[in-house]
Amino acid sequence: MLIFGVIGYVFKKLDYPLAPLVLALVLGDLAENALRQSLIMSQGSLGIFFTRPIGGAINAVALFFFAMPVLTAWRRRARGAPLPPRA
Repeated sequence: MLIFGVIGYVFKKLDYPLAPLVLALVLGDLAENALRQSLIMSQGSLGIFFTRPIGGAINAVALFFFAMPVLTAWRRRARGAPLPPRA
């Protein structure tokens, strides 16, 4: 508990939001167990995450959200508009 308190203090001093840390601590074990169970069901094949329709949909949404900031910055540069200042 003390370790997590120190981590939280450091994150607060660095102006890092605490919500992702809490979310990772809460959902990390659940996600790891689900990953392990999926890999056992597929006999170790990672293809289960790409061949199923729900997996494809989730991967497409994740790819969209990862690519969107890059595409937005690229379009702004192409138009000659200034990029927003970084916080």
